[in-house]
Amino acid sequence: MSQPTIGSPGTGTHPAPQPLSASDERTWAIAAHLSSFVAAYVALGLLGPLTVMLIAGPRSAFVRRHAVEALNFNISVLIYLAVAAVLSLVLIGIPMLIAIGVLYVISVIRGAIAASRGEEFRYPLTLRLVN
Repeated sequence: MSQPTIGSPGTGTHPAPQPLSASDERTWAIAAHLSSFVAAYVALGLLGPLTVMLIAGPRSAFVRRHAVEALNFNISVLIYLAVAAVLSLVLIGIPMLIAIGVLYVISVIRGAIAASRGEEFRYPLTLRLVN
């Protein structure tokens, strides 16, 4: 039995991506949240969720929703950190940087826990830039 394919005749066809199992969906969704820690130290925490969205997002709507949510949160945090860094020149930014860091760690862990339970999760204070 052949796998279903996508593409137009004459343009080459590729096997259609297989849907993920429920366990794999939760694993990829958790990765979407926790992968942001990997590159966060260089302010590129958005690379992990973006990678998950591009690799597993087409195979699972659940994974895509979690990856998009994590991506939007990381973009928002990057913007907030830039504003707080500028405001550090007048000292108000220092407490903001600390608060953003605490919010970041707690929120990412809560998102990963929700993903492991198979639940939806919405990050607080997030700009919805990616759909």
